[in-house]
Amino acid sequence: MTEKLAADLRLLRLELARAMRTDWQRDLPLGELVSDRWERARDLGFGDGTSVYESSYVYGDVNVGPNTWIGPFTLLDGTGGLRIGAHCSISAGVHIYTHDTVARALSGGRSPAVRSSVTIGDNTYIGSQSVIARGVSIGDHCVIGANSFVNDSIPPFSVAVGSPCRVVGVVEIDEAGEVQLRYHDGQGQGPGA
Repeated sequence: MTEKLAADLRLLRLELARAMRTDWQRDLPLGELVSDRWERARDLGFGDGTSVYESSYVYGDVNVGPNTWIGPFTLLDGTGGLRIGAHCSISAGVHIYTHDTVARALSGGRSPAVRSSVTIGDNTYIGSQSVIARGVSIGDHCVIGANSFVNDSIPPFSVAVGSPCRVVGVVEIDEAGEVQLRYHDGQGQGPGA
């Protein structure tokens, strides 16, 4: 019985993987092949059109607006309350924390974990492998560069990068929806640069 089930699973994985490569030129782990990212988001109560990968960890009070993409290998810690707005991109490997155990560890367990909420505004992009610490608020229309450590709040329409994260420019959006990133050093680039 076990050998037959294993053989059936291998066959299923092979068939699903071929279809994924044909349709999307991707090869994914079995869990991602059999799960539906949009269905998972609906089950979690996230907004319409939002998707969250099977490999994402989600716990606590997490509220996500519509049409937001939450990439693979992300961690959404809502134990202190987490709100992510509409039309956001939370890139692969992003970790968002609403608690820390620094005082608990340093005190040998005598101090409790500390919790405070995180808010990410609408139309915001969080770059791959970034870490957002508890208590942070990131405004609407922000870009957080890859590998950033965000431990302070970021105002709307900001380009912010680094560890620790700092504002290095502004996001400009014209009436036609054309986006420009303007850096404080005077250089301007499109969003994909």
